Amino acid sequence: MDSPRSDDLVNIVCMKWGTLYGPEYVNNLRRGVARHLHRPHRFVCFTDDTSGLDASVEALPLPEFELPEGTGDRRWRKLSLFKKELADLKGTTLFLDLDLVVIDDLEPFFQLPSEFLIIRDDDLFRSKPLRRVNPKRDRFLHSVGNSSVFRYEIGAASYIYDAYVADPQSAHANYEISQQFQSAQLALHGQLQYWPKEWCVSFKNACVPRYLKSYLQDPRPPADAKIVVFAGSPKMSEVLEGGGQKWYRRIGNVDWLRDAWGGLQQA
Repeated sequence: MDSPRSDDLVNIVCMKWGTLYGPEYVNNLRRGVARHLHRPHRFVCFTDDTSGLDASVEALPLPEFELPEGTGDRRWRKLSLFKKELADLKGTTLFLDLDLVVIDDLEPFFQLPSEFLIIRDDDLFRSKPLRRVNPKRDRFLHSVGNSSVFRYEIGAASYIYDAYVADPQSAHANYEISQQFQSAQLALHGQLQYWPKEWCVSFKNACVPRYLKSYLQDPRPPADAKIVVFAGSPKMSEVLEGGGQKWYRRIGNVDWLRDAWGGLQQA
Protein backbone atom coordinates (compact mmCIF):
# COMPACT_ATOMS: atom_id res chain seq x y z
CA MET A 1 0.00 0.00 0.00
CA ASP A 2 1.30 3.47 -0.86
CA SER A 3 1.37 5.87 2.07
CA PRO A 4 -1.29 8.60 1.91
CA ARG A 5 -0.20 12.05 0.76
CA SER A 6 0.10 14.70 3.46
CA ASP A 7 -3.00 16.45 2.10
CA ASP A 8 -5.15 13.28 2.13
CA LEU A 9 -7.93 13.10 4.71
CA VAL A 10 -7.32 10.33 7.25
CA ASN A 11 -9.34 9.04 10.19
CA ILE A 12 -8.36 8.85 13.85
CA VAL A 13 -10.71 6.49 15.66
CA CYS A 14 -11.22 5.55 19.31
CA MET A 15 -13.93 3.66 21.23
CA LYS A 16 -15.57 4.31 24.60
CA TRP A 17 -18.25 2.15 26.15
CA GLY A 18 -19.21 1.37 29.72
CA THR A 19 -17.90 3.41 32.65
CA LEU A 20 -14.20 2.54 32.83
CA TYR A 21 -13.13 5.72 31.02
CA GLY A 22 -14.73 9.13 31.34
CA PRO A 23 -15.13 11.71 28.56
CA GLU A 24 -11.89 13.44 29.60
CA TYR A 25 -9.95 10.50 28.12
CA VAL A 26 -11.52 11.12 24.72
CA ASN A 27 -11.17 14.90 24.93
CA ASN A 28 -7.52 14.78 25.97
CA LEU A 29 -6.73 12.21 23.30
CA ARG A 30 -8.28 14.48 20.71
CA ARG A 31 -6.18 17.41 21.93
CA GLY A 32 -3.05 15.30 21.74
CA VAL A 33 -3.89 14.30 18.18
CA ALA A 34 -4.61 17.92 17.24
CA ARG A 35 -1.20 18.99 18.55
CA HIS A 36 0.72 16.24 16.81
CA LEU A 37 -1.09 15.62 13.50
CA HIS A 38 -1.29 18.48 11.04
CA ARG A 39 -2.72 16.74 7.98
CA PRO A 40 -6.51 16.88 7.46
CA HIS A 41 -8.25 14.30 9.63
CA ARG A 42 -11.52 13.26 11.23
CA PHE A 43 -11.39 12.43 14.93
CA VAL A 44 -14.18 9.93 15.60
CA CYS A 45 -15.21 8.34 18.88
CA PHE A 46 -17.56 5.36 18.70
CA THR A 47 -19.45 5.44 21.98
CA ASP A 48 -22.61 4.56 23.89
CA ASP A 49 -22.49 7.82 25.87
CA THR A 50 -21.73 11.21 24.32
CA SER A 51 -22.08 13.22 27.53
CA GLY A 52 -19.10 15.42 28.32
CA LEU A 53 -17.44 15.06 24.93
CA ASP A 54 -16.01 18.21 23.36
CA ALA A 55 -17.74 19.60 20.30
CA SER A 56 -14.58 18.89 18.30
CA VAL A 57 -15.07 15.15 18.85
CA GLU A 58 -17.19 13.50 16.17
CA ALA A 59 -19.26 11.06 18.24
CA LEU A 60 -20.86 8.12 16.46
CA PRO A 61 -22.85 5.15 17.82
CA LEU A 62 -20.94 1.97 18.55
CA PRO A 63 -20.85 -0.29 15.48
CA GLU A 64 -23.38 -3.10 15.58
CA PHE A 65 -21.82 -6.29 16.96
CA GLU A 66 -23.99 -9.01 15.49
CA LEU A 67 -23.31 -12.09 17.60
CA PRO A 68 -25.46 -15.23 17.69
CA GLU A 69 -27.72 -15.30 20.75
CA GLY A 70 -25.85 -16.31 23.90
CA THR A 71 -22.41 -16.38 22.24
CA GLY A 72 -19.35 -14.20 22.06
CA ASP A 73 -17.89 -11.62 24.40
CA ARG A 74 -18.83 -7.95 24.27
CA ARG A 75 -15.34 -7.11 25.54
CA TRP A 76 -14.16 -8.12 22.05
CA ARG A 77 -16.24 -5.28 20.57
CA LYS A 78 -13.15 -3.64 19.07
CA LEU A 79 -13.29 -6.29 16.34
CA SER A 80 -16.38 -4.51 14.98
CA LEU A 81 -14.04 -1.83 13.63
CA PHE A 82 -13.15 -4.31 10.89
CA LYS A 83 -16.66 -4.50 9.45
CA LYS A 84 -16.87 -4.07 5.69
CA GLU A 85 -18.76 -0.84 6.23
CA LEU A 86 -18.07 1.36 9.25
CA ALA A 87 -20.49 4.29 9.47
CA ASP A 88 -19.52 6.61 6.60
CA LEU A 89 -15.77 6.27 7.12
CA LYS A 90 -13.50 5.49 4.20
CA GLY A 91 -9.80 5.03 3.69
CA THR A 92 -6.77 5.15 5.95
CA THR A 93 -7.57 4.94 9.65
CA LEU A 94 -5.45 5.02 12.80
CA PHE A 95 -7.02 3.47 15.88
CA LEU A 96 -5.90 4.72 19.30
CA ASP A 97 -6.86 3.30 22.68
CA LEU A 98 -7.92 5.75 25.37
CA ASP A 99 -5.26 4.80 27.94
CA LEU A 100 -2.30 6.18 26.02
CA VAL A 101 -0.62 9.54 25.60
CA VAL A 102 0.54 11.09 22.33
CA ILE A 103 3.87 12.86 22.90
CA ASP A 104 5.29 13.46 19.40
CA ASP A 105 4.55 13.74 15.68
CA LEU A 106 1.93 11.28 14.36
CA GLU A 107 2.72 11.90 10.70
CA PRO A 108 5.14 8.92 10.48
CA PHE A 109 2.24 6.61 11.35
CA PHE A 110 0.77 7.52 7.96
CA GLN A 111 4.01 7.56 5.97
CA LEU A 112 5.09 3.95 6.56
CA PRO A 113 3.82 1.83 3.64
CA SER A 114 1.81 -1.24 4.63
CA GLU A 115 -1.72 -2.62 4.41
CA PHE A 116 -1.84 -3.01 8.18
CA LEU A 117 0.45 -1.94 11.02
CA ILE A 118 0.23 -2.65 14.75
CA ILE A 119 2.41 -2.72 17.88
CA ARG A 120 4.17 -6.02 18.51
CA ASP A 121 2.89 -6.87 21.98
CA ASP A 122 6.26 -8.23 23.10
CA ASP A 123 7.86 -4.85 22.33
CA LEU A 124 5.93 -3.35 25.26
CA PHE A 125 7.11 -5.89 27.84
CA ARG A 126 10.30 -7.32 29.24
CA SER A 127 11.42 -10.73 28.01
CA LYS A 128 9.64 -13.80 29.40
CA PRO A 129 12.20 -16.66 29.49
CA LEU A 130 9.79 -19.17 31.09
CA ARG A 131 7.57 -18.92 28.03
CA ARG A 132 10.20 -20.77 26.04
CA VAL A 133 9.26 -24.09 27.64
CA ASN A 134 6.50 -24.16 25.02
CA PRO A 135 8.25 -23.01 21.82
CA LYS A 136 5.13 -23.12 19.66
CA ARG A 137 3.18 -21.01 22.12
CA ASP A 138 6.16 -18.68 22.53
CA ARG A 139 6.39 -18.14 18.77
CA PHE A 140 2.70 -17.34 18.54
CA LEU A 141 2.73 -14.91 21.47
CA HIS A 142 5.80 -13.21 20.00
CA SER A 143 3.77 -12.60 16.83
CA VAL A 144 0.73 -11.10 18.59
CA GLY A 145 -0.02 -7.44 17.91
CA ASN A 146 -1.10 -5.13 20.71
CA SER A 147 -4.22 -3.38 19.47
CA SER A 148 -3.66 -0.12 21.36
CA VAL A 149 -2.37 1.48 18.16
CA PHE A 150 -3.02 0.12 14.66
CA ARG A 151 -3.51 1.47 11.16
CA TYR A 152 -5.71 -0.08 8.52
CA GLU A 153 -7.96 0.64 5.57
CA ILE A 154 -11.68 0.65 6.33
CA GLY A 155 -13.22 -2.60 5.08
CA ALA A 156 -9.94 -4.14 3.90
CA ALA A 157 -9.63 -6.57 6.82
CA SER A 158 -13.32 -7.45 7.19
CA TYR A 159 -12.35 -11.11 7.31
CA ILE A 160 -11.38 -10.55 10.98
CA TYR A 161 -14.89 -9.52 12.03
CA ASP A 162 -16.57 -12.05 9.73
CA ALA A 163 -14.52 -14.95 11.13
CA TYR A 164 -15.33 -13.98 14.70
CA VAL A 165 -19.10 -13.60 14.35
CA ALA A 166 -19.24 -16.79 12.27
CA ASP A 167 -17.82 -18.89 15.13
CA PRO A 168 -17.22 -16.98 18.38
CA GLN A 169 -17.11 -20.22 20.41
CA SER A 170 -14.08 -21.43 18.48
CA ALA A 171 -12.40 -18.03 18.81
CA HIS A 172 -12.78 -18.07 22.59
CA ALA A 173 -11.66 -21.69 22.82
CA ASN A 174 -8.39 -20.93 21.03
CA TYR A 175 -7.53 -17.36 22.03
CA GLU A 176 -7.49 -15.62 25.39
CA ILE A 177 -8.11 -12.06 24.21
CA SER A 178 -9.31 -10.38 21.03
CA GLN A 179 -5.91 -9.12 19.91
CA GLN A 180 -4.64 -12.71 19.76
CA PHE A 181 -7.53 -13.69 17.49
CA GLN A 182 -7.08 -10.54 15.43
CA SER A 183 -3.35 -11.23 15.00
CA ALA A 184 -3.91 -14.85 13.98
CA GLN A 185 -6.36 -13.73 11.29
CA LEU A 186 -3.99 -11.05 10.02
CA ALA A 187 -1.12 -13.56 9.87
CA LEU A 188 -3.31 -16.03 8.00
CA HIS A 189 -3.95 -13.37 5.35
CA GLY A 190 -0.32 -12.18 5.23
CA GLN A 191 -1.10 -8.73 6.66
CA LEU A 192 0.50 -8.80 10.12
CA GLN A 193 3.21 -6.13 10.23
CA TYR A 194 4.52 -3.99 13.08
CA TRP A 195 5.42 -0.41 13.91
CA PRO A 196 9.09 0.33 14.65
CA LYS A 197 9.40 -0.65 18.31
CA GLU A 198 10.71 2.79 19.30
CA TRP A 199 7.49 4.58 18.33
CA CYS A 200 5.02 3.08 20.82
CA VAL A 201 6.49 2.38 24.24
CA SER A 202 5.32 1.13 27.60
CA PHE A 203 5.33 3.69 30.40
CA LYS A 204 6.33 1.12 33.01
CA ASN A 205 8.94 -0.73 30.99
CA ALA A 206 10.44 1.99 28.79
CA CYS A 207 9.98 5.25 30.72
CA VAL A 208 10.45 4.27 34.37
CA PRO A 209 14.06 3.43 35.36
CA ARG A 210 14.46 -0.10 36.74
CA TYR A 211 14.80 -0.98 40.41
CA LEU A 212 17.25 1.24 42.35
CA LYS A 213 17.63 3.63 39.41
CA SER A 214 13.97 4.56 39.82
CA TYR A 215 14.87 6.12 43.18
CA LEU A 216 17.55 8.21 41.54
CA GLN A 217 15.90 9.24 38.27
CA ASP A 218 12.44 10.41 37.28
CA PRO A 219 10.57 8.68 34.45
CA ARG A 220 11.21 10.01 30.96
CA PRO A 221 10.26 8.80 27.48
CA PRO A 222 12.89 7.37 25.12
CA ALA A 223 14.13 9.81 22.48
CA ASP A 224 12.20 8.32 19.54
CA ALA A 225 8.93 7.59 21.36
CA LYS A 226 5.77 9.06 19.86
CA ILE A 227 3.10 7.33 21.95
CA VAL A 228 3.29 6.15 25.56
CA VAL A 229 1.08 3.12 26.22
CA PHE A 230 -0.15 1.91 29.60
CA ALA A 231 -0.04 -1.87 29.17
CA GLY A 232 -0.74 -3.82 32.34
CA SER A 233 -0.27 -1.93 35.61
CA PRO A 234 0.02 0.78 36.76
CA LYS A 235 -2.89 2.35 34.93
CA MET A 236 -2.56 5.84 33.51
CA SER A 237 -5.05 7.22 36.01
CA GLU A 238 -2.94 5.90 38.91
CA VAL A 239 0.23 7.50 37.58
CA LEU A 240 -1.41 10.84 36.83
CA GLU A 241 -2.74 10.90 40.40
CA GLY A 242 0.74 10.25 41.81
CA GLY A 243 0.36 6.52 42.42
CA GLY A 244 1.55 3.29 40.84
CA GLN A 245 4.48 2.84 43.20
CA LYS A 246 5.90 -0.52 44.28
CA TRP A 247 8.57 -1.17 46.89
CA TYR A 248 10.92 -2.02 44.04
CA ARG A 249 9.76 0.78 41.72
CA ARG A 250 9.49 4.45 42.48
CA ILE A 251 7.58 6.69 40.10
CA GLY A 252 8.92 10.20 40.41
CA ASN A 253 7.97 13.43 38.69
CA VAL A 254 5.77 12.91 35.64
CA ASP A 255 4.86 16.51 34.83
CA TRP A 256 5.84 15.88 31.19
CA LEU A 257 3.19 13.16 31.07
CA ARG A 258 0.51 15.35 32.66
CA ASP A 259 1.32 18.14 30.20
CA ALA A 260 1.14 15.77 27.24
CA TRP A 261 -2.13 14.23 28.40
CA GLY A 262 -3.96 17.39 29.46
CA GLY A 263 -2.34 19.76 26.99
CA LEU A 264 -3.79 23.01 25.84
CA GLN A 265 -7.51 23.13 26.41
CA GLN A 266 -8.10 24.84 23.09
CA ALA A 267 -5.88 22.58 20.95
